[in-house]
Amino acid sequence: MNSIIAIHPYKNEGLWVFDDDSVGLLREPFVSGADAIIERLVEGIPNAEQGFTLLFSASAFPGYQAELEWRREDMGGNWYYSPALDIEGWLCPALFNYFKQAPKKIYVQCMPKRP
Repeated sequence: MNSIIAIHPYKNEGLWVFDDDSVGLLREPFVSGADAIIERLVEGIPNAEQGFTLLFSASAFPGYQAELEWRREDMGGNWYYSPALDIEGWLCPALFNYFKQAPKKIYVQCMPKRP
């Protein structure tokens, strides 16, 4: 499995969602604060609603924008907190398509989607 994973979120009917055919996800939504984290991270990306690239990893990597710290398990998902943004967000069980267990930290970077 890659140590840096890329997904391409976009807005669908007002929700941030992403598709990942490799794990069978279609319009998987970001909810419960994860959407607010995305809103903050994409503020400088023109037309982010039409799609952007989100890189994430359990290990720090050059250029990461935010560090999310694991807080607790809840309803099959996990709550993470961004100290830099002072926002908490819930990541649903789809997280386990990318990690065997919830990482203690997740590092993320958002950037414009390349054509």
